[in-house]
Amino acid sequence: MLDGVFFDLDGTLVDTAPDFVLAVNLLRKQHHLSPLDTKLIASQVSNGSIALTQLAFDINQSHLEFSALRQQLLDNYKLYLGEKSLVYAGLHQLLSELDSNNVPWGVVTNKPVEYAQPLMEKLALSESCSVLICPEHVANTKPDPEPLLLATKKTGCNPSRSLYVGDHRRDIEAGRAAGMQTIAAGYGYVEPGNSATDWHADHTAQTSAELAQIIRLLLS
Repeated sequence: MLDGVFFDLDGTLVDTAPDFVLAVNLLRKQHHLSPLDTKLIASQVSNGSIALTQLAFDINQSHLEFSALRQQLLDNYKLYLGEKSLVYAGLHQLLSELDSNNVPWGVVTNKPVEYAQPLMEKLALSESCSVLICPEHVANTKPDPEPLLLATKKTGCNPSRSLYVGDHRRDIEAGRAAGMQTIAAGYGYVEPGNSATDWHADHTAQTSAELAQIIRLLLS
């Protein structure tokens, strides 16, 4: 039996890419550029606003306007926050089952709380979520294990009897460093040429339905 189950947010528990696609392509439109391919934008969502700004303009952080462009992207994202995002298929039911079995679940994300909290609220996840850990809550973010260890501490879970699920190598590294069991979400925002099976997770789920099945087996 597991003490607790913890999820990364973007690309693991929630498909947030559609909101970012709107934000990035609005930014490009504001600068008289053509829209980018949806899949190309989605592949960078887990890497955050810096990567998305780099993608939008093919520039790096040394560009004089980088900070202003990144802020414009974040402002656009706020406009669309939660508009098109959806909990991945079958995971609402899984969360309900965790609640019914008194297994606490939470979210540990590198997404700032000013975006994560309202998104959780819009998707009706906040009420049953036992803990939400964002960068503002820790000194070191993933792949450091600190956020995961804080989540287990706040929920009273033993890390060795807890599970972390994520769609990026850093998620699995953080989970392993925290002494937790890990599942790589291969259906998430995995960059082209990368493979979730190479991250040395305890399990790999290629669909959200497969993820739910794996977690149910681990709970039994």
